[in-house]
Amino acid sequence: MAIWKQALELGPTGADGGLPARNTLGERIGIRITEIGADYLRGTLPVDARTRQPLGRLHGGASCALAEELGSIAANLCLEPGRAFAVGLEINANHVRAAYEGVVTGTARPLHLGRSTQVWEIRIENEAGQLVCVSRLTVAVVPLEPTRPA
Repeated sequence: MAIWKQALELGPTGADGGLPARNTLGERIGIRITEIGADYLRGTLPVDARTRQPLGRLHGGASCALAEELGSIAANLCLEPGRAFAVGLEINANHVRAAYEGVVTGTARPLHLGRSTQVWEIRIENEAGQLVCVSRLTVAVVPLEPTRPA
């Protein structure tokens, strides 16, 4: 059973396909949303000059940015449109293997989908399928207030 309450249009392949949002950190560092399944959202991040730390490895902050991007998008897709939105509350990450080049792929899956919080696990793997980082993102579900007349 699909967990989504909103559709995600990945768009055509090419330069604009799979962009999470314009003029954002995700766009600047090259995050692309690549796949949506019944209970997961997947995206990629290049390991290049934008995302490496001084020793040439994938920067831990870039891994966290990918995890937060995927988890936040997925969390919001699980909410009824116009009723609430999800925002990051806490993120942690364990960096278990270095990545020096290529592309890493993150997969976000829910651990908890509650009324006021959601918890997502994001596994980031290299092109060989080896775990690079595992992250847990907790988001707060914030109800939208009805518009009040002036």
